[in-house]
Amino acid sequence: QVQLVESGGGLVQAGGSMSLSCVASGSIFSINSMGWYRQAPGKQREMVALITRGGSPTYADSVKGRFTISRDNAKNTVNLQMDSLKPEETAVYYCYCKKWDNYWGQGTQVTVSS
Repeated sequence: QVQLVESGGGLVQAGGSMSLSCVASGSIFSINSMGWYRQAPGKQREMVALITRGGSPTYADSVKGRFTISRDNAKNTVNLQMDSLKPEETAVYYCYCKKWDNYWGQGTQVTVSS
C-alpha cells in the first residue's frame, strides 16, 4: 500500500500562481509514474501532469507552458507549480501514483477567483 498526502492549495486570483506538493509513504519501492489529476464540480477527473521515475513529464494540453511538474525520488515527493491560473481551473487536485495499482491522495481544493 502507498499513502499519498497533498499540501498546498487554497484561493488564488486569476493569473496568479500556486504550488502543490505530495509526499508518498508506505510501500514506495518501485513507484513508477507520479503526478496530478483534477476534478471540477460536475466534471470527470482529468489528468493534469504526470512524471516518470526517470523524470520525463507529460502535460495536459491545457496546462502546457504554464504548469511544471517535478519529482524528488529520494524524498518520495512530487510537486506541481501552477502559473497563470484560470478560473476554470478551480477543482480538487489529486496526487496520483502508480505501482502495481493506482493510488490517490485525499485531494486538495484549488480555487481561482476571477
